[in-house]
Amino acid sequence: MPTAKQQVVLNELSGKRAAVLGIGLRSGVPLIRFLHQQGCIVVACDLKPKEKLQDVFAALADVPVEYVLGPDYLSELKGCDFLFRTPGMRPDLPEISDAVAAGAKLTSEIELVFALAEAAITGVTGSDGKSTTTTLVYEMLKADGRSVSLGGNIGHSLIEEVLDIGPDADIVLELSSFQLMGMEQSPSTAIVTNITPNHLDYHGTMDEYIEAKMQIFQHQASNDILVLNWDNEVTRMFAEQADSRVFFFSRQEAVPQGAWLRGSEIILKVHGREEVLCQAEEISLPGSHNVENVMAAAIAASAKRVSLQAIRQVATTFKTLEHRLEFVRELHGVKYYNNSIASSPTRTIAGLNALQVPTVLIVGGYDKHIPFEPLAQAVVGRVDAIALIGQTATKIEQSIQDVLATRPADLAMQKFATLDAAVSWAQTQAKPGSAVVLAPACASFDMFRDFEERGRVFKQLVEQLR
Repeated sequence: MPTAKQQVVLNELSGKRAAVLGIGLRSGVPLIRFLHQQGCIVVACDLKPKEKLQDVFAALADVPVEYVLGPDYLSELKGCDFLFRTPGMRPDLPEISDAVAAGAKLTSEIELVFALAEAAITGVTGSDGKSTTTTLVYEMLKADGRSVSLGGNIGHSLIEEVLDIGPDADIVLELSSFQLMGMEQSPSTAIVTNITPNHLDYHGTMDEYIEAKMQIFQHQASNDILVLNWDNEVTRMFAEQADSRVFFFSRQEAVPQGAWLRGSEIILKVHGREEVLCQAEEISLPGSHNVENVMAAAIAASAKRVSLQAIRQVATTFKTLEHRLEFVRELHGVKYYNNSIASSPTRTIAGLNALQVPTVLIVGGYDKHIPFEPLAQAVVGRVDAIALIGQTATKIEQSIQDVLATRPADLAMQKFATLDAAVSWAQTQAKPGSAVVLAPACASFDMFRDFEERGRVFKQLVEQLR
């Protein structure tokens, strides 16, 4: 039985006309099924034509849905009471603005999860490290014997199970800037891993991107928890605008409360006393950036009264997620790594710093209008060869050439039309003791459905090498 709070939300939906804008399998289909179960008249809108949505039609075969597909997919919003936009769809599109002006309520699947959740929500955002930190928090809660659900921008949609998650359980969500934009609710525990330029193709300006990220804490209460990166100038300044209890993590210096490095020890201070979590080298995840991710997760878990033993267990045993500096195979003394999640220069650089071996790098992809100068500065003199692919190949090549003009270095560099060709060339460039790494510094949408498909294709190509 729904609680009184949940019933208010469900009553508001019942009998209403709800448009779902973007109907992918991960969140669109579960949302449509849920809305139908609550008595909504559902209008499913998508830019794709029917022939490209056969998996969606099959999944919704037993659900009565009105479909509006193709170029005019936003033409039928008049008369809708609710508009559920998919992440990545701007809320200020003219058709959406007109419908809102006519009385429709603009919301999203993740906002509905927030509205219905009785369990405490931990939300994680940031430019890099979101998925790893989210999963670390989830695993720490599980290791402590808690009932916990994982969702948001990672895993699967929680909309069809949120009514069954009790108040004594926990929900852990990865939240992207797309999901946070315009939200009017914040999780009771929020983590911001870092903020660096990203998704500027969507947001247009860095200010809008930052503003979207800030929604994760701007609606928190005074007893809520906010975990911030002290070493990142943007996130450190967030504390000035927070009404909640702020904890910092830092690899560079001690902080008033939170987590930091003292020599090689990770110190945790959440409940007024200092405790040694573990030695930094005991963390099973590679790279100094993962020390930060572990510290952030440990603060959030400790604030939720997870035992130090459970936190330490996860910190020292948790292995990398798929597509995150994932070891694929070793062939002829060369190790191959899938870091397809590295869709920004900062992620690519962090991966390189974690490996510390001679490297052949595969970079390039969809253009998010992020500057590549920091990437060029990092790779020149650090990597042996670079294979360039995708929309941004020429941009990245020019940035590297600019650095080489002032800082000459031996660097083989070539552009390729396909990932297959890039992998084959990378094999010829790699020497025993080195690594071949897919770390594109870009999104995948010019060549692949998402970073996961890109990573899996890379792994298939690597397994086929002889």
